[in-house]
Amino acid sequence: METFRKYPIGIQTFSKIIEEKYLYVDKTALVYKLAKDGGYYFLSRPRRFGKSLLVTTLEAYFEGRKELLEGLAISKLEKDWTVRPVLHFDLNAANYIDVEALQSILDYQLDYFEKTFGPRQEGRSLSERFMDVIRHAYEQSGQKVVILVDEYDKPLLQAIGDSALQDSYRKILKSFYGVVKTMDGYIRMAFFTGVTKFSKVSVFSDLNNLKDISLDHRYTEICGITEKEIHGQLDADVAEMAEANHLSKEECYERLKKQYDGYHFSEESVGIYNPFSLINALSEQRFKDYWFETGTPTFLVETMKRNNYDLEQLAHENVTADLLGSLDAIDTNPIPLIYQSGYLTIKSYDSRFMTYRLGFPNDEVERGFTRFLFKYYTPASQGRDSFLRDFVMEVEAGQPEKFMKRLEALFAGQDYQIAGDAELYFHNAVSLIFKMVGFYTETERHTSDGRMDMVVQTADYVYLFEFKLDKSVEEALEQIERKQYADPFANDPRKLYKIGVNFSSVTRRVEGWRVL
Repeated sequence: METFRKYPIGIQTFSKIIEEKYLYVDKTALVYKLAKDGGYYFLSRPRRFGKSLLVTTLEAYFEGRKELLEGLAISKLEKDWTVRPVLHFDLNAANYIDVEALQSILDYQLDYFEKTFGPRQEGRSLSERFMDVIRHAYEQSGQKVVILVDEYDKPLLQAIGDSALQDSYRKILKSFYGVVKTMDGYIRMAFFTGVTKFSKVSVFSDLNNLKDISLDHRYTEICGITEKEIHGQLDADVAEMAEANHLSKEECYERLKKQYDGYHFSEESVGIYNPFSLINALSEQRFKDYWFETGTPTFLVETMKRNNYDLEQLAHENVTADLLGSLDAIDTNPIPLIYQSGYLTIKSYDSRFMTYRLGFPNDEVERGFTRFLFKYYTPASQGRDSFLRDFVMEVEAGQPEKFMKRLEALFAGQDYQIAGDAELYFHNAVSLIFKMVGFYTETERHTSDGRMDMVVQTADYVYLFEFKLDKSVEEALEQIERKQYADPFANDPRKLYKIGVNFSSVTRRVEGWRVL
């Protein structure tokens, strides 16, 4: 039987979801805990993960809109329903192309609050006007003020790669957000959300009483959807999706989990589903990569290239909590940016060394990010689909001479730029090609005597690759023999090919290759 569920696709406002009877997964018990504890908070979550919905839920609660919260967990917890003035700043909508754009959005939102809580005094800076609004709101209501800042980092993210513009944004936001500490006596609670955390010498340096709950196990479930919530509130929806895709309900749950689950925001936490992808999948009753259809920022790739990042490390990065929580090291390490943007998540925690092991959260992210990177690490944007189709057929058929000629032709063009380490760049590009064709691929596989550059395995064939830069094919093949890279496959019934490849940093081409 069809549920006729109204799914909140693209709707991020709590009041609209409740008033128009859209699906709402109840997070209000955690909202109550956060509100009652009070203080100054920061929460980092990936884009489209429900941060704006959380902010507008807090807004409804502090404004005392009891009727919106009727029947939810918070209605049984709250007894007083104190109405407080709320200053909600939303930095998500604007396109921050210059300093004037940032100043304009702050001016616009301050102007609205000035009309509500008190007159504007001419000749005052943005920070001074913010202070006046807080004071007037407190004096008018007799209640301490709640400050909510959604997507505080949007201007900074749009300016990555433009250090001068980003520095200008930092100075404006540092002064503006610093008002929160200055006006502490008038404030009940401040809550900042964003994708990333710029800390220490950055925008929050004056706000040193800000508590980061991004990795706090108590708030792991405050955004996103858990397995328990799906089974408890969406079981009928999953049953309908299963029927539409000719699956059992258990098989549908398994596919949803594999594709959209797997986010962990603290050690040993439950897995969190990407809410945007899950809700879209249940609405359309199709398994698609919804999160990636909304776009991926190119600054991620530029940062990785600038740092000569080895793409194979994405599957098993080990980092400290301090590194995960800050972007101050972005010039030397792209991992905090990749993690905070949602392309990596916590896989495990080593309490002895206090480090996190990171990896892709699910199939949607791994597949989508690989496709995204493929466009930027390989030449010739035209004809990639046909290249991959023919390439995979030749790999499956055991035709290394044919697929190597195809690979050689791909790099024969002059329409791409190598950034940084040329050998690593070539190795990354080739690795992505094999990942794209969907095979089990290992790069720089460790053996007892060194590291194999790449192994590709299919049902019938094993391909061992050794890549050289500005050397020779013979050196590559000699290394395969000398280090006995083929030994682990000695009893493997599949046919094994050894392939040596030399890449020229001068011509940016495959200068030679040979198959044994």
